[in-house]
Amino acid sequence: MTLNVPVLTIDGPGGAGKGTISGLVAERLGWHLLDSGALYRLTAQAALKHNVALDDEASLASLASQLDVAFPVKDGQPRTLLEGEDVSREIRTEHAGERASRVAALPQVRKALLQRQQDFRRSPGLVADGRDMGTVVFPEAPLKIFLTASAEERARRRHLQLQEAGVGASLSSLLKEIQARDARDTQRRVAPLKPADDAITLDTTRLSIPEVVDQLTELLIQRGMANGI
Repeated sequence: MTLNVPVLTIDGPGGAGKGTISGLVAERLGWHLLDSGALYRLTAQAALKHNVALDDEASLASLASQLDVAFPVKDGQPRTLLEGEDVSREIRTEHAGERASRVAALPQVRKALLQRQQDFRRSPGLVADGRDMGTVVFPEAPLKIFLTASAEERARRRHLQLQEAGVGASLSSLLKEIQARDARDTQRRVAPLKPADDAITLDTTRLSIPEVVDQLTELLIQRGMANGI
């Protein structure tokens, strides 16, 4: 039964390091990976590809239920495939994030993607990265992490990431966008961003990625979900 398959949920706001850390942990464990935030970005990307308006909730939900997606991990970094095409770069722009946030606020779309997300739970285990993995998608998960960092630090990280990619961006504008997205995600009526009641909150503002991965590994060992990784 899939309920016997272990799940580590990693929730939190954008820029907290969920994607990189989830990929590294999944690779270390040899588990499957679910980048749930990418599903909303992918739905928005598919809408763009198939000329579906972002305010057409019924059509978006139909599109979401049929998404052909995969998240293979290499060297700790997940690739994102849509209909067999690597769209990892396209869906990570700020504009794509804005479109995804609009899509994620639609109840019919969230419902359509719920079962798809739960289907990622396969042996030997799953690392589920998102904003409502521990509260909505996998409420029975044996280990739930809420990963966070200050808005200023998340903006700084995003700014550095864009600079390294050769993309110009204003740090102050990125901070405003992050704060606006945080407000939208925490205040939305359906599945607002918040820690699960039994989640462990981990502030990464002053932690390196290896330090966070090591802490999560130790927690997995303590919970009997991993052995001497």
